[in-house]
Amino acid sequence: METPAPRAQSQEQLIGDLRLVIENAEELLKNTDHYSSALYQNARAKLALALEAANEELARFEDAQLERMMAATRAANERFRDHTGEQRILRAFH
Repeated sequence: METPAPRAQSQEQLIGDLRLVIENAEELLKNTDHYSSALYQNARAKLALALEAANEELARFEDAQLERMMAATRAANERFRDHTGEQRILRAFH
């Protein structure tokens, strides 16, 4: 079985890191909701906007990654002339 290219691994790492940052930011927003000063509320509003943008970017990254994986699968199926699911599975175990 082929190993993923370093670029793919770094993209997967980036996506994982972005997910972690988003989770931490969501937790921070949830845990600071009781602070009512204008300073906290302003900071929370900015964080909420940044979090929304990060979620949208994460969705774009994941969609692009999925498209690349599907394209690579189609290319491999064509290259190895795998026309059935059985042929694809058997090739995966060689």
